[in-house]
Amino acid sequence: MFDELSVRLEDAIKGLKGDTKINESNIDEALKQVRRALLQADVSLSVIKEFVEEVRQKALGAEVVRGVNPGQKFIQVVHEELVQIMGGVNSPLSSKEGNISVVLMAGLQGAGKTTATAKLGLYLKEQGKKALMVAADVYRPAAIEQLKTLGDQIGVEVFSLGNNQSPETIAKEGLDKAKKEGFDTLLVDTAGRLQIDANMMEEMVRIRTAVEPSETLLVVDSMIGQEAADLTKAFHEKVGITGAVLTKLDGDSRGGAALSIRKISGKPIKFIGTGEKVEALQPFHPERMASRILGMGDVLTLVEKAQKEVEIADAELMQKKLQEATFDFSDFLKQMRLIKRMGSLGGLMKMIPGMNKIDDGMLKSGEEQLRKIEAMIGSMTSEERTKPELLAAQPSRRHRVALGSGYSSPDVDKVLADFQKMRGFMKQMSAGQMPGGMPGMGDGGMFPGMGGGGNSNLSRSRNNSGSIKRQRPIKKKKGFGDL
Repeated sequence: MFDELSVRLEDAIKGLKGDTKINESNIDEALKQVRRALLQADVSLSVIKEFVEEVRQKALGAEVVRGVNPGQKFIQVVHEELVQIMGGVNSPLSSKEGNISVVLMAGLQGAGKTTATAKLGLYLKEQGKKALMVAADVYRPAAIEQLKTLGDQIGVEVFSLGNNQSPETIAKEGLDKAKKEGFDTLLVDTAGRLQIDANMMEEMVRIRTAVEPSETLLVVDSMIGQEAADLTKAFHEKVGITGAVLTKLDGDSRGGAALSIRKISGKPIKFIGTGEKVEALQPFHPERMASRILGMGDVLTLVEKAQKEVEIADAELMQKKLQEATFDFSDFLKQMRLIKRMGSLGGLMKMIPGMNKIDDGMLKSGEEQLRKIEAMIGSMTSEERTKPELLAAQPSRRHRVALGSGYSSPDVDKVLADFQKMRGFMKQMSAGQMPGGMPGMGDGGMFPGMGGGGNSNLSRSRNNSGSIKRQRPIKKKKGFGDL
């Protein structure tokens, strides 16, 4: 997400390193780089001009305190301005006190409107709301069936009258059903077109009149760049929207749509789609997005994802197992599946501050290593999963696991050795110690991509029975590079 923009903004900031203060001469070059980065990100030209001028004025007028270098101060100013152009604060869904909240979902065909409707339905369900989705797209083939299928998948009811009724009639009868049956939110999936036309706008106005929505959200494909802002503005002028849902943001390396919509259209981005899964919808937080763009990570969103998936009792039990070094392969498999539910390894890693430098090749290698470990664990018996020492002691068991998973015996040996080492590290860390040489991505260890030298200073050998035994770290003679 926004990888290209992040890299180019980082290059702009590098130009200020080594300077003692921000002045006219050094900021000009930095701002040229910022301007170029935003142009290549497909941000609206008017937004770029205003953004660059605001950064210039604030950076030149900023006092650089002791201990903070000009580059760091410039980052702070750029971060603040990114937050402002994206809306400043999160804009939640509005609701009518004591009444049903009606949300109209509008947009062009292909933007992901029906999927976004289902994603929002699941989001509201997780917030404790009782939502009813209305299938009012009577034109696109299979649109109604698609929403019904998604509704079954997430456990949210779908109301439909087929495609022989007008969209406004379907929406109105859906609202009547919601009132009678105690629903608190109505989500109306409307028809899209390949482009804005008078008929679509008139139909949207009729639906809006029929159900009097508290929100009219425009679903926009982020891949269309700055055109997203112009589209949002046009829809607002003709229909009257309250906000936007930006889809396919996980595939947008530029960021033009997210940086332009609020400033051009005057309407906030309320939600972002970050993947194909129906769970991949997040409220839009300008401050968190600005931090991601500048490579600062997004710890708050990462914590929210974890809280949604992890039960407190499970977390406490896992902590105890780590402290006592009784963490086993069943626990490891459970944690891997938890990570999968939270999103891709790459997406999660880049939410951690400082991890945005990990290249995609290394992340793919990490994901491949996790798949390999999952296959091996799948070939273990339940006893072997809970007692890894059985595998360590009996080569025949390791050989069977290798055959069952489709990998070699040395592959299984390495995973087992790394797992045993990891348990020792976790126990040391729980005791407040900082171990060195954690198995990392670079060596294909248990945590591929985390870097760290892995088993380079650890010798493994077999005893006469073929079991794996651990030896002390090999002492290395100092060379010129160590002195």
